[in-house]
Amino acid sequence: MIRINLLPHREEKRKARRQQFYALSCMVTILGGLIVFLVYSVIAGYVASQEDQNVFLRKEIAELDKQIEQIKRLKDQTQALLSRKQVIESLQRDRAEPVHLLSELAKQMPTGVYLRSVKQDGQKISLNGFAQSNARVSALMRNVEASPWLEKPQLIEIKAIILDKRRLNEFSMNISLKRAPVQEVAKTVAPAEVKK
Repeated sequence: MIRINLLPHREEKRKARRQQFYALSCMVTILGGLIVFLVYSVIAGYVASQEDQNVFLRKEIAELDKQIEQIKRLKDQTQALLSRKQVIESLQRDRAEPVHLLSELAKQMPTGVYLRSVKQDGQKISLNGFAQSNARVSALMRNVEASPWLEKPQLIEIKAIILDKRRLNEFSMNISLKRAPVQEVAKTVAPAEVKK
């Protein structure tokens, strides 16, 4: 009988399988390393891209903050200008008030009524004076109510006195001055400025 020794052949096959196993293991390890490297590279690219976007957004936010500050300053300046404009309009409106007040008082004053003092505090005007009778004071109050520039007459006090051997009535009265709308003041002031 012929004997064949298969041990070296089996040994060679085992050796070949081991080499294949080691080669496959090395290839899988290298492939796994490449996959990890590719995934890491892709993620690093995304992170770098996001950081670039963040830097860009920070710059834009800084620019917008500067613009917001400028807008706030402009709003403050606008508010200051509007308040100045209102003060100027108020002064423009009020500049003719004393003239209207004295003119209206002269028009509405009935005969027999004499003013001793006129005091203005804002819209409120205090009148102190003498009248020949109570009816004259009542006539003054009616005239004030009918006036386009004066309103709300309030009699504070009236009393009889003797002055220079004549019997008179001393009175104290409060009235209010009506404010003219700004448009009317602008109409009345504008022609005077145009003539200049």
